[in-house]
Amino acid sequence: MESIDPDILLQAYAVGVFPMGESADSETLYWVDPELRGILPLDQFHVPKRLARTIKSTPFTVRIDTAFRRVMEACADDVNGRGGTWINDAILDAYCSLHERGATHSVECWLGDELVGGLYGVSLGRAFFGESMFSRERDASKVALVHLVARLIAGGYTLLDTQFVTGHLEQFGAIEIPRDAYKTALAEALAGAPGDFYSLAGDATASTILQSISQTS
Repeated sequence: MESIDPDILLQAYAVGVFPMGESADSETLYWVDPELRGILPLDQFHVPKRLARTIKSTPFTVRIDTAFRRVMEACADDVNGRGGTWINDAILDAYCSLHERGATHSVECWLGDELVGGLYGVSLGRAFFGESMFSRERDASKVALVHLVARLIAGGYTLLDTQFVTGHLEQFGAIEIPRDAYKTALAEALAGAPGDFYSLAGDATASTILQSISQTS
């Protein structure tokens, strides 16, 4: 299977393009530039009340960047009968290479020593490109998403790209915008000083997480 040059990968994100494999075993790679792009406006992010109660009860330990490859592998698994994945070995290796350079991140939910949910994505400028998420316990991926948004807000990010809009993301306020509008927002996010993914403490409390979002929304 042909490898993906990590530098080419970052250049693609900078112009609004991202890769997808046809399947986990396929050597075919597609570069995608949708006419309608999914985003989660950070200043309009909505935390459902039931989920806020779950976050306050702190059922999981949330960690940052401690198991990036495992998160990607979990996202690639056929969880809940999704039937296949676009994350092939070339994609896995390329994003892990970028992680070593600090350009990709994972938000992880743990129960004891078990990784039960999380997400990963690419950080470039003040934009974060959410790639995939998984959940093996109720609400684990949702908790990870809320923690991600709080981290992005604290770090001065202006764009959270979700690629597409799903029913799962709509409950948080995800919307679709035309390609031209997306690329304008992307250009603005890439200008100036980059966001600081680590500006929020790794052990931030649930109250801190929810308050940072409510103050912006």
